[in-house]
Amino acid sequence: MAQTRKLFEEVGDAQAARPVAQTGGIDRGRGGARGAIRIWLFILFALVFVMIAVGGLTRLTDSGLSITEWRPFSGALPPLSEADWQSEFAKYQQIDEFLVQNSWMQLHDFKVIYWWEWGHRQLGRVIGLVWAIGFFWFLLRRQIPTGWTPRLLLLGGLGGMQGAIGWWMVSSGVTTGEATLDVASYRLATHLGLAFVILGFITWYALLLGRSETNLMQSRRTKEGKLFGLSTGLLHFAFLQILLGALVAGIDAGRYFVDWPLMQGQFFPPDALNIVPVWRNFFENPGLVQFMHRMAGYLLFAFAVVVWLRGRTSAHPNTRKSFNWMMLAMTGQIVLGIVTVLNAAPVHIAIWHQVLAVVLWVMILRSRFLSAYPIPASVRGKTK
Repeated sequence: MAQTRKLFEEVGDAQAARPVAQTGGIDRGRGGARGAIRIWLFILFALVFVMIAVGGLTRLTDSGLSITEWRPFSGALPPLSEADWQSEFAKYQQIDEFLVQNSWMQLHDFKVIYWWEWGHRQLGRVIGLVWAIGFFWFLLRRQIPTGWTPRLLLLGGLGGMQGAIGWWMVSSGVTTGEATLDVASYRLATHLGLAFVILGFITWYALLLGRSETNLMQSRRTKEGKLFGLSTGLLHFAFLQILLGALVAGIDAGRYFVDWPLMQGQFFPPDALNIVPVWRNFFENPGLVQFMHRMAGYLLFAFAVVVWLRGRTSAHPNTRKSFNWMMLAMTGQIVLGIVTVLNAAPVHIAIWHQVLAVVLWVMILRSRFLSAYPIPASVRGKTK
């Protein structure tokens, strides 16, 4: 039965009795452990970053073929006795890299390259373990934000695929009687390319989780579409250049043609198309591969300048700063690339060239993210 209200009932009393509307429902419903997951992603980022660096050093020190078998689980243990070491060395002595190039090696020399490759593979196992522990911890505790389970599962799937591709790459160099001294360069490019893809997803996810759902929805309304499109194009172009760099590393092309800006005094290198069939030159001819990497580098730099100039016109200070950092990294990478060539790609310089490529990759991703999700600033210039 309805209760009779007094004619002069206080308005304030009626309002006080009404339920108070709750705000932030979107974030509460989808939030999960955003901060904790983001920390976990940062740990994965650091491990993948180190993995790329160690992988580069493994390639530069010609250590990648020292382990001739793929044992995902039992291979986690290194040789523990002298007999174990002799067994591993005997397997290496059967492949072309040893027979043609490294027949001078003694056991103590072999141990040096073995530890590089073992460390690289072991780091991959650690990354897989860190992913699995983190993913299932958050999954079982139901702390994964709504819609994020497939994304985080994708990282694990790509990591598993990377391990298989790693062996696919190594197996191309574990041969006898074929005079094969290195892994196939296109397989190396696939392996490195996937590493950058994984790092890219981790970076993007960490950036998304650093902002609330409400904040992302609001900032999406001020998306700078043209700048986002340009930065997306720059991201794809940079990825192509990374793949070309892997082709250079795969055949040691950086140690040929050590003059700049010409190549043995010519714009186009001599004997650039002397391998038959012709298509193989684009993967196996040091002159042509390095030429492609150089030309793509010039074009990438020119395009980066265009994107940077467009980024400087952004209405958002944080977006402008991110493009400034991107351009600084791009300039440093071009200069370091030239220094690497002029010094015939020594290990201590070449590895920094690869590390700076990772930094540049992240800077482009961050600039692209801020183009899609700008951080608004107040009139005084402080971010909200």
